[in-house]
Amino acid sequence: MKRELSVPGIAYGGDYNPEQWPEEVWAEDMRLMREAGVTMVSVGIFSWALLEPKEGQYDFTLLDRVLDLLHAHGIAADLATPTAAPPAWFFRAHPEALPVDKDGRGLSYGSRQTFCPSSPAYREAALRMAGELARRYADHPALAMWHVHNEYGCHNAECYCDESAAAFRRWLRVRYEDLAALNDAWGTRFWSQWYYDWDEILPPRPTGAVPNPTHQLDWRRFCSDELLSLYDAEREVLREAAPTVPATTNFMVMYNFDALDYWRWAPKLDVVSNDHYLRSTDPESEIDIALSGDLVRSLAGGPWLLMEHSTGAVNWQPVNRAKGPGELRRNALAHVARGADGIAYFQWRAAKAGAEQWHSAMLPHAGTDSRIWQDVVRLGADLKALAEVRGSVGTAEVAIVWDWNARWALEMPSQPSAELRFLDLVRAWYEPLWRSGVAVDFVRPDADLSAYRVVLAPSLYLVDDEGARNLTSFASGGGTLAVGFHSGAVDENCHVRLGGYPGAFREALGVRTDELFPLLPGESVSLSGGGTGTLWSERVRLDGAEAVESYTTGPLDGVPAVTRNSHGDGVSWYLATLPDPATLAALLDRVRREAGVEPVRGTPYGVEAVLRRGSDADYLFLINHTDTPAHVAVASDATELLTGKQVPGSVSVPAGETAVVREPHR
Repeated sequence: MKRELSVPGIAYGGDYNPEQWPEEVWAEDMRLMREAGVTMVSVGIFSWALLEPKEGQYDFTLLDRVLDLLHAHGIAADLATPTAAPPAWFFRAHPEALPVDKDGRGLSYGSRQTFCPSSPAYREAALRMAGELARRYADHPALAMWHVHNEYGCHNAECYCDESAAAFRRWLRVRYEDLAALNDAWGTRFWSQWYYDWDEILPPRPTGAVPNPTHQLDWRRFCSDELLSLYDAEREVLREAAPTVPATTNFMVMYNFDALDYWRWAPKLDVVSNDHYLRSTDPESEIDIALSGDLVRSLAGGPWLLMEHSTGAVNWQPVNRAKGPGELRRNALAHVARGADGIAYFQWRAAKAGAEQWHSAMLPHAGTDSRIWQDVVRLGADLKALAEVRGSVGTAEVAIVWDWNARWALEMPSQPSAELRFLDLVRAWYEPLWRSGVAVDFVRPDADLSAYRVVLAPSLYLVDDEGARNLTSFASGGGTLAVGFHSGAVDENCHVRLGGYPGAFREALGVRTDELFPLLPGESVSLSGGGTGTLWSERVRLDGAEAVESYTTGPLDGVPAVTRNSHGDGVSWYLATLPDPATLAALLDRVRREAGVEPVRGTPYGVEAVLRRGSDADYLFLINHTDTPAHVAVASDATELLTGKQVPGSVSVPAGETAVVREPHR
């Protein structure tokens, strides 16, 4: 049973850490939260040391006052279990709970997430803390949601200690049942790696040469599952005390995190939430926001909650760039456009001490006499005006296949090319769709694809038989499937699919490759359509498909580089290189046009168009990323929600601004 968040409209707020401030500051916090339109804050995320000053001795007086104060001012609490930062006394009592890195170096406490995920002592202490919290606050009127832990795996996704090794072996026993099955899956006849006893198996610690790929892949799977088991355990403790209160934990679907298989995590959350931060060196970070938002919405199967992002600069990149004029608002409303039914920040009040003292906040060091505060207040009014958008959904007819197992496997050592990066390849295909205003969902390889006309698999190096059948059946059943190079190459155990490439997709694509020719950094191949390809080339032989583009230089001159095949009642495409952006955009434009997929709305260049569909109306988000005003055609009975004005037939979107247009269903 999914439990829903009861906060009305689009929730708005951030991490609230009143324990960092004198109590006389709290009254000002409440006043300013009301001024900004804050409706929900996350509380207690890093408060374990204050709530349990000694083992088994609890002091909830501060949290009692905070929750009472929030309720008195009409602000809901997303109450956290503070288990991401165990106190110093815990580690003095249980030094064996400290993590060990890949090189065998034991880490100390003194920051956060300095625990081994497999530590029995940590699990016991965390569940005890969660239980005390749940029993005390299950019926508190401020409580709207449980915030379990914080950013699982952000700093301790992998621990290589002996306790983790034992837990890994237990996980392997469940997966394989007997050693013969494990040895077969891992291909241990190679390099004399055969195991005769479970206790011989260790985590993939540093060794003298390339480690076993399936060993590495199963380790990544185990690490994700081990942290998920901690979430499950805390959630069950909370649910026992408060069976109707929803629970979440904040994912990190962003450019620099890939430790967890969120397809396995998402069904366990009542409300899927995400933290998203921008890379300061990304010149078009709005594309990253869109890609992340579409992926999180797909994980959630609908609306979700943005638990953290920044009002300005962060504190953990080499150079922490402040946001430009209007960027705070554009970023937040872009997340709403992609399905977020709540917008929150780290944090409410900028810290004056501690590791994140230079991280921006809703209330900055400069106070209310600042651009950030003005933008925060304006955004609160915007979100209030968008209350009716809550619960509306996306309208995609195009899906991109995303799989964490394939990502992990692709980026392991000893590949044909170390230059391949899963996210880069997916973004390369996603970007032209974003520019065209084409709505996109993300799917697992084995997902129900009946809602889509086009399915794209830019990078699916690893795929099991079920996933491969699902994708090829989609094409034979009348859909359009496009597959990128080095896909279908290995099965779920990282075993090469024999008989030629692209392995699992050869028959559906109507091609066969006998040899791969990855390209060196800076190297490119010319294509017959006038474009170029980078990263990859291969000797493709047509086996029913037709050539759309061919290589025109080097040893592969005349060999097909892009192919199209009639497969059953549908069509399949194969891209055996990474075309330059213009060529790739033209190809994907042809793919989706032939399949009957149209953009959400025709817009001028640089204006992002996203549609959310409600029961009575469509909500068209128009985000102008340019420095000139733009005009977009809308319905004759349309209303711009942020201004409340009627905009019959056309809406003007000022430079750097956003419009949200309500178009009633007819």
